[in-house]
Amino acid sequence: MTESKPLVWLPFAPDLLGSRPESLRYEVFLPEEGVAPPPEIRDVEFYVPPFGFSARVGSVLEQMPSLRVVQSMSAGVDHLRSFVRPEVTLCRGAGVHDASTAELTLALILASLRALPDFVRAQDRAEWSPRWTTSLADRTVLIVGYGSVGSAIERRLEGFEVEVIRVARTAREGVSAFADLPSLLPRADVVILIVPITDETRGLADAAFLSRMKQGALLVNMARGPVVDTAALVSELEKGRIHAALDVTDPEPLPTHDPLWSAPNLLLSPHVGGASSAMWPRVYAALGAQLERYAAGAPLEHVVTGAY
Repeated sequence: MTESKPLVWLPFAPDLLGSRPESLRYEVFLPEEGVAPPPEIRDVEFYVPPFGFSARVGSVLEQMPSLRVVQSMSAGVDHLRSFVRPEVTLCRGAGVHDASTAELTLALILASLRALPDFVRAQDRAEWSPRWTTSLADRTVLIVGYGSVGSAIERRLEGFEVEVIRVARTAREGVSAFADLPSLLPRADVVILIVPITDETRGLADAAFLSRMKQGALLVNMARGPVVDTAALVSELEKGRIHAALDVTDPEPLPTHDPLWSAPNLLLSPHVGGASSAMWPRVYAALGAQLERYAAGAPLEHVVTGAY
């Protein structure tokens, strides 16, 4: 009988997955404020929460006694970890945001270096304001967090005539360790943060980190807001010593009167690194492959353990 098949809850129509295991059954579920989940919640084995995060997801997870797997569509799962019971496997959406996030990273770098926000403001004033700007060519770019997104960023930097320095938590061939940052930061014209949020990376870009950046360097945070010490960053920006482009802030959404809104030398985007048309085809392909593994009893990919 169909009802005996393991139940998968998706936040979108199953047909979007294309080919999918017929040994599983699929239902669409989106948590709604004030609306109780259907009784089938007790049978869900594999749950894919909606993209982004709502506190409602946490309450939903608490009502799933049969739950075995939570598959996030986000590369980072810091918003989910505390709600997932130890016996439940949590998998992150590694790879599905690489293209989109890497594109925005390059967009923020180029917009900042070539002063596009200033030109847009001048356009609003119907003002012709030519000026010289800094080229990305001939710069040194330091990628802090050389995982799948970091390598996607490097691929998009090819052709821009830059030197790339790679840094990860632990050193490997061609990649330096976090411990090497004090000596590497003074060399970089652009510093890109693309690390997961962990105890080790929280506050990584603190006052000491920022003070080691060279005069006029650009900090680009594509990771999580708490990776950067906001007060220390605002201080550096107000001095005019460095520039910054942030896709993430602490907190989010950014309060109306937060000092970041008025900080000079800063370009902000509202945590939209993964939010592009490139995301969904990659989500459907990755999730379809993960469901095939689950149905076959094969090891799942991108299981979250330890600090990632």
